Amino acid sequence: MRIECEVAGRVIRVEVAPGQRIEAGDPLLLVECMKMEIPLLAPVPGRVCEILVAEGEMVAEGQAAVRIER
Repeated sequence: MRIECEVAGRVIRVEVAPGQRIEAGDPLLLVECMKMEIPLLAPVPGRVCEILVAEGEMVAEGQAAVRIER
C-alpha cells in the first residue's frame, strides 16, 4: 500500500525505517508547508517496506512517500 503526501512541501523528518512495524495513527514523516509542520500518519497498521522520499526533499501533494505492507 502506497501512502501519499497530503500536502506539498519539504520533508523535514522521516520518522520510520524500512522493516519497522507501525500502528494506525503512527507518524511516518513530517512535511513543512507554509511554515507549518504537517505529519503524515499511517492509515493502517503494518510494516514499512520502503521510504520513497528523503529528508530535505520537496514533495508534491499526492506524491507517494512510504510503502507499507499490511
